[in-house]
Amino acid sequence: MSEQNRLSVGDKAPEFSLPDADGNTVSLSDYRGRSVVVYFYPAASTPGCTREACDFRDNLAVFNDAGFDVVGISPDAPTKLAKFRDAEGLTFPLLADEDKSVMTAWGAFGEKKNYGRIVQGVIRSTFVVDAEGRIAQALYNVKATGHVDRLRKDLGV
Repeated sequence: MSEQNRLSVGDKAPEFSLPDADGNTVSLSDYRGRSVVVYFYPAASTPGCTREACDFRDNLAVFNDAGFDVVGISPDAPTKLAKFRDAEGLTFPLLADEDKSVMTAWGAFGEKKNYGRIVQGVIRSTFVVDAEGRIAQALYNVKATGHVDRLRKDLGV
């Protein structure tokens, strides 16, 4: 994926309205006035994605106390997200981007290396969107393990 398709600090975050695990519509504009961590992951209930989601779950109170909400987005259907949420006790919204249009707009879907091969897929990415809806941090190709701790350090929370 070319760099020009990626978001940078200061860019306006692309709006989205997606179904959550219960089929309710959640929009980025719902978070205006508050900062939000938006993270994109490849597939619910896989080892790396489970580790990352559980790290966010285990640190959610710290993020919330510091004024950050957390939202996870994957290409999974809402029913799969509901099973994932319930199995792992996740307490933040998981959103379904089944056609990958939101991921594409955020630069979180495209060419990536997978076991040495170039493939099309979800690029594990995390963004911090400020209260005005602008990108405060854009992190692409993050690792599932240790990522949340690094983000906390970067944000000073």
